[in-house]
Amino acid sequence: MTPRIAIVGAGAIGSVVGGLLTRAGVDVTLVDQWADHVDAMQRDGLRLSIEGHDEITVPVQALQIHELQSVSEPFDMAFVAVKSYDTEWATHLIAPYLTSDGVVVDFQNGINDERVAAIVGAERTLGCVITIGAGLYEPGHALRTDTRELGFKVGELDGKVTDRARAIAELLQHVEGAEVTDNLWGERWAKLAVNCMANPIAGLTGYGSAEVRRRDDTRRVCVRVAAEAIEVGRAHGHEIDQVWGIPADRFVNAAAGIDTEQLDEELIEGAGALGEGRPSFLQDVIRKRRTEIDFLNGYVVERGREAEVPTPYNDAVVEVVHSFPVGQLVPDPANLDRLLEAIGDQG
Repeated sequence: MTPRIAIVGAGAIGSVVGGLLTRAGVDVTLVDQWADHVDAMQRDGLRLSIEGHDEITVPVQALQIHELQSVSEPFDMAFVAVKSYDTEWATHLIAPYLTSDGVVVDFQNGINDERVAAIVGAERTLGCVITIGAGLYEPGHALRTDTRELGFKVGELDGKVTDRARAIAELLQHVEGAEVTDNLWGERWAKLAVNCMANPIAGLTGYGSAEVRRRDDTRRVCVRVAAEAIEVGRAHGHEIDQVWGIPADRFVNAAAGIDTEQLDEELIEGAGALGEGRPSFLQDVIRKRRTEIDFLNGYVVERGREAEVPTPYNDAVVEVVHSFPVGQLVPDPANLDRLLEAIGDQG
């Protein structure tokens, strides 16, 4: 019997996952606060554009937040797929609509698993690290923008490999390749390094996911940002083996000027699988929304201070992003110069 699933946050990732699961016959309800998006899905279905495939339209179950009050049959699991700063209210919102043993899957960027667990209990919380790319630029139309073959890593907070983690990974195979990890926290920090190096640089400059990795000027900054995140995560005892499919030590070494050409080649080659996608941070900037900077680079800075690990590049990223009031950051390549000036890096 397939579970009843609620996806709280039908943004780009939530919509792609919810739409493809629905198409596979899974009972999914998408819940979101963007009224126009929900209206479009209720009226016309969810349009999905998948890189390399024909566009499809999927009739989905979609609810405005206030329409949750009409739900009479509880959900077996909920994927919380909102922005990090919305984690608590979204978890509180869906908790009463779960079965007594229903679980919440933290389906977000950043490291929010313990914040979810504080609300529903660690025994009812799992994490999922997401590596696919998606976009949502108009109501009712979501895009899968990458062509990567491994999309999800599902894990228990205590590192155990359980039947429920396997079941969730099996469900997600309807979207893209999925596996169970016994190292959720290491995988979280690896993904955090990716988000920190690419998302805000794209948001500041306007370059897409692939371009920030291909350009020499942005890539050099990205490598140093990622290296700092890796060193902070390791200082807190987390095992970080690979970042974006590349051995983590290569980022640390390259930041120190060792074997930089090898890492450059790997990042440029890997950029080919990203298509024309925009990181979620850039999508937020374009829509003049609050960004997740405090839960990405800001989190690295905070945890770095705790471990006495310097994070000058992440410090500078946070400083420059915060220099723009919410909604007033305009993506511009010139912002990279502001970032380099903030750190005193002249290349």
